Amino acid sequence: MYHFSYFKEKDKQVLLQFMEEYPFAFLTGSFLSGQQVATQIPVLLEERDGELYLQGHIMRKTDHHKAFMENPNALLVFTGPDCYVSASWYSNPSIGSTWNYMSVHISGQIQFMPDEALVQFMRRLTLKFEKGNGQSPTFYDNLPDNFISKMMPAITGFEIKADKIENVFKLSQNRDEKSYQHIITKLEEQGGKGTLIAAEMKKRTEELFPPGVEWDATRFDS
Repeated sequence: MYHFSYFKEKDKQVLLQFMEEYPFAFLTGSFLSGQQVATQIPVLLEERDGELYLQGHIMRKTDHHKAFMENPNALLVFTGPDCYVSASWYSNPSIGSTWNYMSVHISGQIQFMPDEALVQFMRRLTLKFEKGNGQSPTFYDNLPDNFISKMMPAITGFEIKADKIENVFKLSQNRDEKSYQHIITKLEEQGGKGTLIAAEMKKRTEELFPPGVEWDATRFDS
């Protein structure tokens, strides 16, 4: 992970909101032999007694299920929009271009849920992504019994207590104000994911360039 202080989001609520907004995360781990495994899954967040827990479900008897049964150490990676940033947009273009992106990494040990906890999780999961519509035919309680009886034995729920939370919000914070504003303009012009990155950059403009304070490039030398 990129460990530069100026690319770190320090507000925990911003990180939680980011994970809520982009819940389809990479779950990675390894067998004790070192063979790596990964899958992508939707994840729910839950805070209890000041601690953050992440919950999801995976198929049984897959490589990642077998690996986590053997080695519970897990890493969840949440990613948001990303985009190329051309150095030609800088006030000094004689340096390398880059990529702007946002990512949150959660490390912890995976624990598998008992059956009743999995049922409760599936209720929460389906209700959340059905926008709270308890009448939806795909809300867990409305699914046919014959489907439930086939599906539930094939999956297992898990929970990870967040032992370590790291992030990179790389949004051109190390560029001067003229470059920063030009990057925003160019990203808005290209549309798509660039627009989303530009919106995130705009949120940080006042903090990065407070009125009456001279911009100091030496802050980004290390």
